[in-house]
This record gives sequence, structure tokens and C-alpha cells, in this order.
Amino acid sequence: MGRVTDLASFASLHGPEGQTLLAALRDHDPAQELAVVSRLRRDHPAELVTAAVGQARLRQRAVAKFGAEDAYRMYFTPNGVEQSTRASVGTHRAARLRELGVRSVADLCSGVGGDAIALARAGISVLAVDRDPLTAEVARANAEALGLAELIEVRCADVTDIDTAPYDAVFVDPARRGGRGRIFDPEAYSPPLSWAVEAARKAPHAALKVAPGIPHEAVPAEAEAEWISDGGDVKEAVLWFGTEPGARRATLLPSGSALTGRGLPDPAVRPVGRYLYEPDGAVIRAHLVAEVAEDVAGGLIDETIAYVTADALLPTPYAAAYEITDVLPFNLKKLKALLREREVGTLTVKKRGSAVEPEEIRRKVKPKGPHAATVLLTRVAGAPTMLIGRPAAGGR
Repeated sequence: MGRVTDLASFASLHGPEGQTLLAALRDHDPAQELAVVSRLRRDHPAELVTAAVGQARLRQRAVAKFGAEDAYRMYFTPNGVEQSTRASVGTHRAARLRELGVRSVADLCSGVGGDAIALARAGISVLAVDRDPLTAEVARANAEALGLAELIEVRCADVTDIDTAPYDAVFVDPARRGGRGRIFDPEAYSPPLSWAVEAARKAPHAALKVAPGIPHEAVPAEAEAEWISDGGDVKEAVLWFGTEPGARRATLLPSGSALTGRGLPDPAVRPVGRYLYEPDGAVIRAHLVAEVAEDVAGGLIDETIAYVTADALLPTPYAAAYEITDVLPFNLKKLKALLREREVGTLTVKKRGSAVEPEEIRRKVKPKGPHAATVLLTRVAGAPTMLIGRPAAGGR
């Protein structure tokens, strides 16, 4: 479908008939979509029904990122749902910019407006720029739908043509997906990371959204790098300019706990103690496992594995803690026998540094019984090992 047709279909959703269809489709069951479409086409134009069903489907997908209250008022494109920032992350970033005294932001590569919405809700005026006409129109519609049009100006333009001098800060969210999927080379982003860095250097403050797997050596010396997780899942990394050059930070949402690097050497490897700490993914990406190890008076179980072990339970927001009852060489028969003996029916299997998949373990040991256990498949001093235990009482 060409962009002109896309724009016409999208515009049709704003009329009374389109709005009626969207309201009727809010809670529709995707499994019944064919029957729903057939029924609606009896009373409405086929193209309008197709557009409304497509938008309803996107709204349902967007609930996970934006929450139901916003998602069912907003509009999306397939790429917009996939690439937009989760609302909790956007809110965190907007709050940081607000704390820096930022009152206006040039949001370059704004997509459907997720970050612009978070910024506007923080009281920051936004210029939202996207070169795709349909995406820009969707962003404009979202600003209006959420009552933020006075704070968000949407412009359809190439970001390289935008004069950012009048703004307190620049936010750049380059496209990191192409025709073949995710793009891992920062210079293959659109626009390239090097362009975004130059744009950042010209502004008093800037935030560049990048993939969490960005190599540390690709981070400019004058930038602070922040890795953000939400509910334990790493969502993105941000390069901040005008804050703390060279700093490395891991931020965990929804708590907002933030761990900053202290320049520590790698922790020593030591025997497995009574407790095992599993650092949050953002901590690992930020290379801050040493900070967690120091905080819990622990060491590594293996120099290549991001598991920290200690003899005492010192709760930390940056790692999940497990009380270890058994340390065994990897052996499925022994594991099956031990779990049967202890009547373990609820089995959590985690892995780090092991090629064995958790589902394979569960399928082969066939847990059965009233008790629960956690098995961590990993390496200890280079040897494949099974650590058996349970979440520590009072741990994260």
C-alpha cells in the first residue's frame, strides 16, 4: 500500500464512522477477526473496516508499552508499535531531562510520538520530527488525542535539516531496524550514530537512544551511558551529553534504583558460598557486576560468568538472591534423582554460560511433587555445574 493510500485510510478513521468502528473493536478477539470483519462489512465500507481492524490490532499490541488507557486512545503504525519507547522508560528519561532544567526538546526521529508524549507530560515543549508523512500524521493525532497538542509541534522533515539551536536539549532515536531485521552496527542506524553524536555535541544537553548491546568502546568519551531495564528486562541504552562524562549507570524500573560505576577491578573468583546473586541485565550490560560484588561482599563463581556468590545475605535492588543448597557437576540423572527424592514439582530453571535449554531440563527430569526448587545451570571455575536452591528470603 502506497503512502498516499495509507494517509487516506488513516484519515478515514477520524470521522464519526471510523471512531464508531474503533470503539466497537476495542475488545474484539483476534481469533474471531474473520467473522468480525465479515459482519462489519455489511454496514460499513470494506476499506474503512480494514483500516479500523488493523488499527485495533495495533492498539491491542501497544497496551504492553503504553497501558490500556493511552493505547486505546492513540494511533499506531506497525513499525511504531515495534520501535516506540515503553512509557515507563520515556517517563524516566523525561524526568531526568526536567531535572537538568530542560524546558524544550528537539525530538529527532520521533516515530509515533511516544517520547514526545512523555516529555510533554513532564511540562517540556517538544518539536517532534519524522521524515515519514504517515508516521508524522500519527504522531500529530496522538498529541491531539492525549490533549498535548499545545506542547508538541510535529514536523514532517529530514532530521538533518533541523536547526536545533533554539532548543535546550536534543533527543535522537535512530531507526535500528531495516528490511532484514535489527541493525547492530551503530553506523548503520538511520541516521548513523556518528551524526547523532555530532547533533548532541551542539546542544546544551542531549540523550541518544541506542541498542543495549552497544559496545562500550563505541560510547563517546564525553557521554554518560545508561542502561535501563524494566521489570528485569533490558529495554535500551541512552547516551547522555551534558551530564557526567564517562559515567556508566544501570537504572532499574519501576523502582528507579540507579547504580553508578565506581571504577572497580574485576571481582576475584571464589568457591560457591551459601548465596548466589544474579545481577539485573542492565547491571551486566553496564559492566557493573563488580559494584554488586563489592556491595554484597562477594566474588565471582567463574571469571566469565556474571553470577556473584557470597556467604551472607545482603539484599540489593540490583540482583536477585538465591540460597544454594547443592553444588553438583552437571548430570541430568543425578538431578532427576535428587528432585524425585525431594518431591520437587515446581521447578525453575535458569542458565548462564550453559548450552542446555531450560525446557529440555524440565522435559527430561519430569518434576513431580509438592515442593519447589530453582536450578541454575552454569560454570564454576570452568566446569559445567548445577546449583540447586531457592529464592532467598528477604532477597530482591
